[in-house]
Amino acid sequence: MRRLLILGSTGSIGTQALEVVSASKGAFEVVGLSAGSSWEPLLEQAKQHGVPAVALADADAAASAGEAWGGRVLAGEQGVMELIADSGADMVVNAVVGAAGLGPTIVALTEGIDVALANKESLVIGGELVTALAEATSSRLIPVDSEHSALYQLIASEPMPGTITRLVLTASGGPFRGRTDLSGVTPEQALAHPTWEMGGRITIDSATLMNKGFEMIEAHHLFDVPYERIEVVVHPQSIVHSLIDLNDGASLAHLGHPDMRVPISYALHLPERADVDVPRLDLAELGALEFEAPDTETFSCLRLAREAGEVGGTAPCVLNAADEVAVGAFLEGRIPFTGIAEVIDRCLDEVPTGSVGHFEQLFETDERAREHARNLVEGAVA
Repeated sequence: MRRLLILGSTGSIGTQALEVVSASKGAFEVVGLSAGSSWEPLLEQAKQHGVPAVALADADAAASAGEAWGGRVLAGEQGVMELIADSGADMVVNAVVGAAGLGPTIVALTEGIDVALANKESLVIGGELVTALAEATSSRLIPVDSEHSALYQLIASEPMPGTITRLVLTASGGPFRGRTDLSGVTPEQALAHPTWEMGGRITIDSATLMNKGFEMIEAHHLFDVPYERIEVVVHPQSIVHSLIDLNDGASLAHLGHPDMRVPISYALHLPERADVDVPRLDLAELGALEFEAPDTETFSCLRLAREAGEVGGTAPCVLNAADEVAVGAFLEGRIPFTGIAEVIDRCLDEVPTGSVGHFEQLFETDERAREHARNLVEGAVA
């Protein structure tokens, strides 16, 4: 029985991970859960799955949970770290949103625990150091993103070095595919994703194509492939999740209906596969699949992400921090949709970046970039 700790359990990925656990009929023991501030649904999950300990990043929420439940409740970011270190887990599912997920990834890998990674920021911000840490502790980083899960499986089918010449990530194109004027876009429009049901920040990142830019950086670190051999293609049906090109001219693709339970189940059960109750793919019923090149002029976040990834060092850290601040400001109605890319672009130009040697540099850079982005937002509002 595999012992699981699920971080971000009340979010979209976390709740679906628990669905996979429930359907697995005793294959897993959930030894801990964490959330940001949603203490009531967290306690419901804990009771349902017999979880002995939970953590809440928000101290007030943790206090409320402690009063309402007799189990162990840890508080704050440090409490989340303590939960990981004390859990005895075989695998940590990191579904925390944003830069807050980096610390838990570091702690889990340091403890020698495998990480089922849905927090792409861990690799966007700290890819060089995180992958080195995983190698040093012989821990596995198993991707949960549908695109990277697809690549992970495709690459595993080609054990001979040098056979893979290109990785191709697919993007749905988001709600504004085909538009060349994004002025006047409202948060409600940007949150109406045509394919996936996700949290607010990742849905906006999908609308700007920044999410696909993050995925390029993630793929670079996960699979040690240079950026010139990583491409993005827009595929609105989201049936082909990723593909690889081989040296003999062949291409291999991973196909399936868009349902996050599939890559979650793969990550949790690896090296085995388990049944997942999803519709089977019927190509005749689908009839046709569409593909097109991304418009990096209109959706400049994709270009900015590639540029930051190619610069490396702390540049992707600045990219992510600026994006988190800018997306938050857009959702609050403080800047326009087009202002997201503008804030990020200026931060990349104006916040000093360089090589990275230790994690503390990343946390320091993250704070500087956030402060600069907040000042840019305030200036735009003023």
